[in-house]
Formats: sequence, structure tokens, C-alpha cells
Amino acid sequence: MNSINIIDKEKTESTLIQELNSKMIVYTVGTFDMLHVGHLALLEYCRTLGDIVAVGVASDKVVNSYKPNVPVIPLDQREEMLKGLRSVDIVRPYHELEYVSACKELDVDIFVIGEDWGNKPHNLEVELFLKNAGKKIIQVLYNPRTSSTRIKQNVIAQFHKGNHIEPAIV
Repeated sequence: MNSINIIDKEKTESTLIQELNSKMIVYTVGTFDMLHVGHLALLEYCRTLGDIVAVGVASDKVVNSYKPNVPVIPLDQREEMLKGLRSVDIVRPYHELEYVSACKELDVDIFVIGEDWGNKPHNLEVELFLKNAGKKIIQVLYNPRTSSTRIKQNVIAQFHKGNHIEPAIV
């Protein structure tokens, strides 16, 4: 009988990390507001790169430090949605705009970044850390089919046209 490894979503993060020291760990970060097919494509791609996919989810405070608005979906719900995806093994919020500590704690092998990465100090810091540690950084293009911003713009436009649905109590 073949042995199948199943990752228990209920295990603690530290237990999971200890068990996976010999596995290739892929880490990516983002807001993951208004989860959409672009997010799914990114996470499925991450799954092809290694054994374990860890996702850092930006807190509202972090998002508000570089964007004018906080996310529409609360952090705990964004985490819950990501945890429910089969392509994701570890979900962890981050409350400061820095990535080195998570890369160290997770012993990341590959860090996947988006096309808008840029050269801000916190980005350069993690790039230097990973380079010195012999780790990989892979930059991906975003899925042109959609974005959270585009979804929000469509919702607002429909609302202003009067094409909105009255809320139902369920």
C-alpha cells in the first residue's frame, strides 16, 4: 500500500515547520483581499515550485502603510479563505512591513514576488538576506484577467448605476 502524506490544517505552524525541514518551502506575501482567480493562479504556481506553500497575509495596518484604503475583507476572514485552499499549507499574518523574520522562521527556499515588487528598503532587505542565504527569488507577472482593485471598481460602478441587489437575511 502506498503511503500518502496529508498535511493536517489543524497542526500548529511550528509543528508543521519542524516536520517539513527537509521539504522545499515556497513563500509569498500579499493582501489577498477579494480573493479572485489571479490569486488562485499565483498560489497554484507556487505549489508547482516546491513541497510546501506558505502565505504571508498583510494586516490592515501594513496595507494602510502603502495603500490609501484598508482591505474590504477583514484579516481573519482573508486568512480563513486562504487556509481553505488546497494549494496553501501555511497561512500567517504579518503586522510589520518586513519579510526577513518570516523567511528565517519558515526557512524559505523560494520567495515568490509580484511584478510590482519595487526597490523599497524592506524589499531590498529581504532580497539581500535571501541572496546571502543562497535562496531563490522568483518574480511573477500578475494575471491580467482580474485584480482586487478592478473588482472593487466594478462593484462601485454597478452600485452607482443602480444595479445593486438588496441585502437578504439568511
